[in-house]
This record gives sequence, C-alpha cells and structure tokens, in this order.
Amino acid sequence: MSIFSNILNKIFHHDSAPASASPDAATAAAPATSTPASAPDQPAAAPMQEVDVEAVLTQMQASQGAQLNWRTSIVDLMKLLGLDSSLSARKELASELHYTGDTEDSASMNIWLHKQVMQKLAENGGKVPDDLK
Repeated sequence: MSIFSNILNKIFHHDSAPASASPDAATAAAPATSTPASAPDQPAAAPMQEVDVEAVLTQMQASQGAQLNWRTSIVDLMKLLGLDSSLSARKELASELHYTGDTEDSASMNIWLHKQVMQKLAENGGKVPDDLK
C-alpha cells in the first residue's frame, strides 16, 4: 500500500471522524468498510463521504496529547497519523506524488509535500480549509 493511501485511510477511516455527508448514527456506528453496503437508500455520492480533515486531525492531536505542527509540517502530520516520517519515507511519498524538484532539498520538498497531501485529500473527498492547501 502506498504512503498516500495510508494517509487517506488514517484520516478517512478514523473511528470518530466527523462526516458531513452522512449524519445518521447507524452509518456512523458501522465499520468504514461496510458503509457503502449499509446505505443503499443514500444517493450515489454517499459512499464517498466528505470528511472534515481539519476536525479529524485536531481530534487526533487532542486525544494523543501530542504537540505537533501538522498544519504546516509533513513530518508532524505523518507522526500524528502514526506513519514513518523519515526522510526516505518522505522521498517515497514525493515519488508517489510526482515531485519533480530536488529531493536532497528536504525543506522545499517538505513544503511541497504538505501542500500536495492537503490538495489530494481535498480531491478525494476531504473538506480541507483553504489555509491548509
């Protein structure tokens, strides 16, 4: 599984992730893998629930008691999600997301990665505030 897929899964399938598209308790209590099958009366867009990315990450940070700057740091975002945040993992993520810059310039790569991850989360159904994109 790719690193970005792991990021998506950690955020979109978070047990208590606030979902704005499906507020009923039965759907929220069902495991994420059964959501499409458990909501046959929903419109076709229902399986792709909009997830409030900022709310999920804020809740994760509060529950962990971690002081991480996930809003601007790809390293802290990956740490918050329990993923490997090493330089080699970030280079692998950069490759997945088609980074064309110099991977030895980790500061520039990290800034680009954070923006790309937030943009990709939005493209995949995440509600991401403009200041995080």
